[in-house]
Amino acid sequence: MTLLPQEIIRRKRDGATLADEEIHHFIQGLTSGHVSEGQAASFAMAIFFRGLSVPERVALTRAMMNSGEVLKWDLPGPVLDKHSTGGVGDTVSLALGPAVAACGGYVPMISGRGLGHTGGTLDKFDSIPGYVTQPDIDTFRRVTREVGCAIIGQTADLAPADKRLYAIRDVTATVESIDLITASILSKKLSAGLHGLVMDVKFGSGAFMDNADDARALAESLVLVANGAGLPTSALLTDMDQSLASAAGNAVEMAYAVDYLTGRKREARFHEVTVELSAEMLVLGKLAADIVEARAKIEEAISSGKAAEVFQRMVTALGGPSDFVERHHTHLNAAPIVRPIHAERSGIVQKVATRDVGVAVVALGGGRTRPQDAIDHAVGLTHLAEIGESVDADRPLAIVHARSEEAAKAAERMVRAAYTLGDAKVEPGPMILDRIGVKS
Repeated sequence: MTLLPQEIIRRKRDGATLADEEIHHFIQGLTSGHVSEGQAASFAMAIFFRGLSVPERVALTRAMMNSGEVLKWDLPGPVLDKHSTGGVGDTVSLALGPAVAACGGYVPMISGRGLGHTGGTLDKFDSIPGYVTQPDIDTFRRVTREVGCAIIGQTADLAPADKRLYAIRDVTATVESIDLITASILSKKLSAGLHGLVMDVKFGSGAFMDNADDARALAESLVLVANGAGLPTSALLTDMDQSLASAAGNAVEMAYAVDYLTGRKREARFHEVTVELSAEMLVLGKLAADIVEARAKIEEAISSGKAAEVFQRMVTALGGPSDFVERHHTHLNAAPIVRPIHAERSGIVQKVATRDVGVAVVALGGGRTRPQDAIDHAVGLTHLAEIGESVDADRPLAIVHARSEEAAKAAERMVRAAYTLGDAKVEPGPMILDRIGVKS
C-alpha cells in the first residue's frame, strides 16, 4: 500500500475503498502541511463524486478529530451542543447556547465561518467589538465553566485538519457532500468532549440539501456516525425554504438575536426552531424528563431574561462590551446605505429562492468568495418578507444595508428576482418535519 497523497487521491477518484491507514495518513499530511491545498481540493472532489462507505466516514471523522487536542471536562452538569448544517438567517446558536446554559447545561460551542451562501456563527460574533472568537483553550475552558456557555471558533488545537479542509471546501464547490459534512461537523464536536449533540439538518431552497430526502440521509449519517463514536446524538429536519430570521448578515443578525433574547422582537418561526432544538438538548443531557418539560424550561429561560443575562456574561468574558445587550446598536457597525427594497408589483409572497437571498448578502460583502476574503460585518438584509405575507408600497420585500450605491442596487435586483409574488393565499409548510434518533 502506497501512502503518497496523489495515490490516495487517485484510488478514491477511481472508486476504491480507502483503508483507515490511508485516510489517517492523508489527514496527518493535511495537518502538517505536507499535503498541498491543491491535493486537499482534489481529495474533497474525489469524495464528492465517489462517496465514502460508513467505515471510511468514521475513519475520516476520527482522523480529523485526532488531528488536534480532544477536550475532557469536569463540570457539575452535562456538556451539550447543537450544530446546524447552515442556512440563511440561521441565528439560532446565538440564542440557544445561553438558553441551555441558563437551564443548567454547559455549552462549549465551536462554530464555523460562512460556507457558500450561508452565514457563519463565528462571523456574527466577530461583529462584536473586542469579542475574541478564537481564544486559547484555557480561556475557552474557563468561560464555559464560569458562564455555562462559550461560542468560539476552531483554535489551532481543535480539529486543525478540518479547519483547513473547511476553508478549501467553501471555494471549490465541494460543500454539498454528505460524507464531508458528516466528518467536518462531527470531528469538531467529538473533539469538544460533548455528552450530547443535537443536529439541525436543514432542507429547502436555502439549504445545502434542497430536498427533504437528502436532508434525511445526512441526518441519518450524522446520527449513525456520532452515536457509533459514543456521542448521544439526535437530529431535527427543519425548513429552509425562506430565511429563518428576518435578518441575514452579520451585525444585523447579532442585533436580531439580542432583540430576541430581550423580548424586543420574537418571531414565531425562529422561536419555534430555537425552543425545539434547545429542548432536545435538555432531554439528551437529562436536564428534563421529557420534551414537554424541556420546552417549558427553555421558554422560561428566554422569557425571564436569564438567557439574555448568560449571553451578556459570555460576551464580557470573551472581551466584548459589558453593556452590549443593553446598547448593542451603539457597538455594532452600521452600513452607510439603508433603504427598502420594494417589489415591482403588490402581491403575496408565494415562494423564495432563499439561496439567492444568501448570495445577495455575500455579494454585498457579508460573505466570502475566497478563504482569505475579509467580511464587511455591517452589510446585509433585514425585514425580509415571509411566505404568505403581502408586500406593497408600505411593506417592502426587505431593507438593504449596503456599503455603496452600486452594491445596494445589485442586491436590490437579486432580492427582487428571489421572490415570487402572486395573488393566492399561501400557508408555509411546517418548520420541523421530523426527528431522527438512534434506531433500536
